Amino acid sequence: MTDDSPVPPTPPSPSSRLRAVLPDLAPWRASVDFRRLWLAGLVTYFGSFLTFVALPVQIKELTGSAAAVGAIGAVELVPLIVFGLYGGALADALDKRKLIVWTEAGQAVLSAVLLVNALLPSPAIWPLYVVAALSSALVSVQRPAMDALLPRIVAHDHLPAAASLNALRWQVGGVAGPALAGVVVAYAGLGWAYGVDLLTFVASVLFVLNLAPSPASHEAAKPSLKAIAEGARYAWNRKELLGTYVIDIAAMLFAMPLAVLPFLADELNAPWALGLMYAAVPAGAMLVSLTSGWTSRVHRHGRAVVLAAALWGTAIAAAGVSGNVWLVLLFLTLGGAADMVSGMFRGVMWNQTIPDELRGRLAGIELLSYSVGPQLGQTYVGGMAAWRGVRTSIWSGGLLCVGAVGLLALCLPKLMTYDARTNEHAVRLREQRAAAAAARAPAAKPAPAPAEG
Repeated sequence: MTDDSPVPPTPPSPSSRLRAVLPDLAPWRASVDFRRLWLAGLVTYFGSFLTFVALPVQIKELTGSAAAVGAIGAVELVPLIVFGLYGGALADALDKRKLIVWTEAGQAVLSAVLLVNALLPSPAIWPLYVVAALSSALVSVQRPAMDALLPRIVAHDHLPAAASLNALRWQVGGVAGPALAGVVVAYAGLGWAYGVDLLTFVASVLFVLNLAPSPASHEAAKPSLKAIAEGARYAWNRKELLGTYVIDIAAMLFAMPLAVLPFLADELNAPWALGLMYAAVPAGAMLVSLTSGWTSRVHRHGRAVVLAAALWGTAIAAAGVSGNVWLVLLFLTLGGAADMVSGMFRGVMWNQTIPDELRGRLAGIELLSYSVGPQLGQTYVGGMAAWRGVRTSIWSGGLLCVGAVGLLALCLPKLMTYDARTNEHAVRLREQRAAAAAARAPAAKPAPAPAEG
C-alpha cells in the first residue's frame, strides 16, 4: 500500500536563510572591473568624508556663522547643475574610463590646495568655497560616467546586487570617515584630515587606471545642448523616472540637516558626538546594505522609494525634536536606513530601464536629483537655523519632507504602479541585454559525426 499524502516541503537550512539576507556578491565575483571600481570608490569615499566633516568645521571656526556653513551648498549648486548636465553628455560621447581617471586626479589637486591652506598661519576663507565649487564640478563630470559604466561591466540581473554593494562601499567610508574625522580634527588638526584625503585620491587613481576602456556606443550623440535636451525629454516622458527624481529632491531639500550638526552638537553640550552624528546616517544605511539580500525579491520599486522617503523625513523630524544626544543619534541612524532603501531602488529603476545610448545624460539628471536637493538643503537649513534656531530648522524640515513626498506620490501614479516584471522599458532592456550576452557567448561546437561501421 502506497502513501499518497503530500510530502511536506523541506524547511530552509540556517545557511540558506543567512544567504537570503546577506549581500549578493555575484557582481564582485563575475566582473574584475566592478571590483576595481568598487575598491577605488571605497578608498575615495573614506578620504572624502574626512574633508566632508573638516570643511564645515573649519568654516565654523573661521566665521562662527551657521549661514556661512550653509553657504557651502550654495557655491556648489551652480557647477553641479551646469557640469552635471554637460557631464552626462560627455559620458555618452567619450571614453568613460578616461573621464573617471582625469576627474579623480583633479580631486587630488583640490585636496592638496585645502592642505596647503590649512597649514598657513592664518588660513583664508575664500579657498574653501573655491575648492568646494571646483570639486562639485569634477564630481558632476565624473559621476555620470561612473553610473553609465556600471551596466556595461555588470550583468543585467546583477544590477540590484551591484547597487547594494556600491551603497555598502559608500557606507563603510561614511561611517569610518566621519568617526575618524571627529577625532583627527579635534586632536591632530584639519591638516591631517586634508592630507589623508589627498593620499586616498592618489590610491584611487591607481585603481581606475586599470579599468578596461569604455568608449561611446555608436548610437551616442555628441555633447551639445540638443543632446542634453533629448535626455531631458526622455526623462520627462518617463513619469516613473521623473517621480524618482522629484521625490529625492524634495526629501533632501527639506530634511538634510548635516550643515548644522556642528551647532546641534554644541546645543546638546556634546561636541564629542559631532563625528558620531555625521557617521550615524551612513551607519543606518550600512545596516540595510549588510542585510540587502531581500532587495532582489522586491519588484514594486516605486512604492518602496516613496515609503522610504517619507520614513526619512519622519526620522529627521524626530531627531530635531529630541533633546537627548543618544536619541538624536538613533533617529539619524534610522533616517540613514530609510534613505538607503530609497537610494537602492531608485538606482535599480534607472539601471534596469534606461537605454545605453542615453545612460550618461540620464545619469547627469540623476546626479542633479540626488545632489541639488542636499546642496539647496544645506542653504535652507543654515538660513532657517539662523532665523528660527537649529532644532526648529531640523524638525520643521522633516515634517515638510513628509508632506511633500505624500503630495508628489498622489500626483505621480505611474511611480506607485511601477513593477520591474511588467514595465515595458524594463522588459525591453532585459531582452536586449540577454540577446547581447548570447551573441558574445562562444558558439556551441557541433557534435561529432558517428563513426562509420
